Amino acid sequence: MPLTKGGLEDVIAATSAICDIIGPQGKLTYRGIDIHDLARNSSFEETTYLLWFGSLPTKEALHQFSAELASHRALPTEVLTLMKDFPRNAAPMDALRTALSALAFYDAQAHDSSREANVAKALRVTAQIATIVAAYEQIRRGREPIEPDRAGSHAENFLRMLFGAEPDALFVRAMDLALILHADHELNASTFAARVTAATLADMYAAIVAAIGALSGPLHGGANEQVMKMLQKIGEPSRAEAFVREKLETHQKVPGFGHRVYRTEDPRATHLREMSRELGEHIGNLRWYEISRKVEEAVMQQKHLYANVDFYSASCYFTMGIPIDMFTPVFAVSRMAGWTAHVLEQYGDNRLIRPRAEYVGETDVPYVPLDRRVKAAS
Repeated sequence: MPLTKGGLEDVIAATSAICDIIGPQGKLTYRGIDIHDLARNSSFEETTYLLWFGSLPTKEALHQFSAELASHRALPTEVLTLMKDFPRNAAPMDALRTALSALAFYDAQAHDSSREANVAKALRVTAQIATIVAAYEQIRRGREPIEPDRAGSHAENFLRMLFGAEPDALFVRAMDLALILHADHELNASTFAARVTAATLADMYAAIVAAIGALSGPLHGGANEQVMKMLQKIGEPSRAEAFVREKLETHQKVPGFGHRVYRTEDPRATHLREMSRELGEHIGNLRWYEISRKVEEAVMQQKHLYANVDFYSASCYFTMGIPIDMFTPVFAVSRMAGWTAHVLEQYGDNRLIRPRAEYVGETDVPYVPLDRRVKAAS
């Protein structure tokens, strides 16, 4: 009998040199480098280079890579025109999926399968997804999109376009940190979807749209949105313990806790917890951080579950002023680095991904002619 597990839990589906998770130890590495070291010392641009090319860049290589990434930030005019015709109430993830797909129409290399062309496409989509997300936020508010600037980091430029003003320096650092921490996470649902699509030799855009589609599901990309709505519902730190108790007594999940892979603290949550506190102190409002801490303490005491990356990213994003329904698109801005890294890796040593299913239905069922069938009992 074939080995089957619900949700393919712990089933090895591919080999990869990009990202490693050692769940029992709570350890995450990109190309062998600990996420804690990257969070403390790296930048999104450097991390993206590492994911794509397998090693940290020299100072000169990083400068050149960052400049090239920045040079691709602008969107084709036709894509902006299309986005302006989207319904103003369109879900941001739907807008992102459609706009990203439309980019393929205006890329002369869209169907060029060479390594050089695919790296060039990875640069473009990584730069342009930030512009799409920021532009849609402006458009749905009835404003003109902010043109990207070649100056500044990926995080800085993204926040400038998103808010229409020069971003606060701590906000830029917080966003850069979030981009690094969310850049990759092995074979999560969206990355696996991208690799399955790439394995058919579909183009880079098709693979990324598949990933965005998987991310749009609430069991993958919407967790931090649910966390923030929960924090708003709790309202005050003093109400957190009772709220958690009621949730658990009625067998409901508390969003932002537990993880399919980690059995200790999610190492990404370690950094976002501290950043949530810093941001709260910076704006003079620790409310969301303090509620989060009380919820975390209550869940640990009552259920012994650790916070995951989604839990503290919620209060970080909200404190910076990012709308709740934009949390998942912001995640996509970061995860594009990992998606493209995996697509490049898949193309480099490709084999069609075609698993089997264990059949559990009836067997040897006779065919009954139409005129002899009776209506099934309802």
